[in-house]
Amino acid sequence: MMTVVTHVSLKEGTEPEWDSLMLDRMSAARKQPGWVGGQLLRSPNGRVIIGTWQSRADWEKWHHDPEFTETRRQLDEMADGPTDPGWHEVVAEVRKGRSAPKGRSTVKSKS
Repeated sequence: MMTVVTHVSLKEGTEPEWDSLMLDRMSAARKQPGWVGGQLLRSPNGRVIIGTWQSRADWEKWHHDPEFTETRRQLDEMADGPTDPGWHEVVAEVRKGRSAPKGRSTVKSKS
């Protein structure tokens, strides 16, 4: 699995509309092959998007979808500068009620 972490600075006053569009886009991503999950975080400088995919290729296919490209145009208009995506290979994922990927030792959460 791969996780992409993207930092986005937003133009002042655009945050509610940007959040709404991004949540719509994340909901649409749920239907895409390879989508595992994601989070939208508020930071002092804007937003952080965390998306986990089975592979980077799955993410790239989604980025060529017409629905994605239209939302991207709208979101980019509200951004205050370029985005800063960074890729990370998932070593382990620990969540309540979920175990580690096959082939790795299982880590369980007690919370």
